[in-house]
Amino acid sequence: MTQTELIAQTKQTPEPKRSAKRSYTLIVGCVLVGLIALLALISLVWLPYTPDDTSGGRLTGPAGEHLLGTDKLGRDLFTQLMTGSRIAFEAGLGSVLIAAAVGVTLGVLAAFAQGWLDDTLSAFLDILIAFPTLLLAMLIVAARSASLGSAVLAIGLAQSAVVARLVRILVKRVLAQDYITAARTSGTSWPRIVAGHVLPNIWPTLVVNLALQFGLAVLAEAGLSYLGLGAPPPNASWGRMLQEAQATFTTAPAGALAPGILLVVLVIGVNMIADGLRDTLDPAARRRRA
Repeated sequence: MTQTELIAQTKQTPEPKRSAKRSYTLIVGCVLVGLIALLALISLVWLPYTPDDTSGGRLTGPAGEHLLGTDKLGRDLFTQLMTGSRIAFEAGLGSVLIAAAVGVTLGVLAAFAQGWLDDTLSAFLDILIAFPTLLLAMLIVAARSASLGSAVLAIGLAQSAVVARLVRILVKRVLAQDYITAARTSGTSWPRIVAGHVLPNIWPTLVVNLALQFGLAVLAEAGLSYLGLGAPPPNASWGRMLQEAQATFTTAPAGALAPGILLVVLVIGVNMIADGLRDTLDPAARRRRA
């Protein structure tokens, strides 16, 4: 073995440890999110009690019939947590789908714009991004009606500006590459270039960003529900549970602690998945962080 080969082998030795660490982050994130997702899936086919069942007695502690106790109206807390997990995933996934559809479309169109149109679209996206997402969502929900569908639409539209600006930057970077010029010279149409060259090159970064947007959407939906602008009763959103339990926190803390913990766990799990995906899908970022 030559000296050059020995040095190269020495430099590559720590790589398995870093890979194992990155895999650990992704795995832990998937486990945390997967457990809550399992709770949401079970809630579709089975619940311990109906969401509007108030026969459990007011503010009872954890017992055999009620695993986590009941709230101030006598509703089973575990049933509400299961329902809230489903609402959280519906809000997160629905908002991300809307943000991706609107944001990718606007971002690609903005990337092809030139001159004053490019400046106008960039300024418009910057204004939307500077506007607080929760406040923009509140305005949209207030203009419609307080429901889960309105909250999902509002959060998705608010997040689409962030996605659009990211897509615009990524697409412009790809369009500046020499192989795009070669493709245009060979007569390839712009739609085929976007489908065959642009989107495959931006999707790793886009997927990571959408994973982060999922966590932000869950928090935004909880905030709207806390303010009474989310899913109406008897839908037990985690945000609504926190709002209803704040007055009885000292006597029955489980009503506030349980949804708060699940909300934090879900967001942390999603962020860990995004962090793991960033290292897995973006080799450049992996080398910089190493």
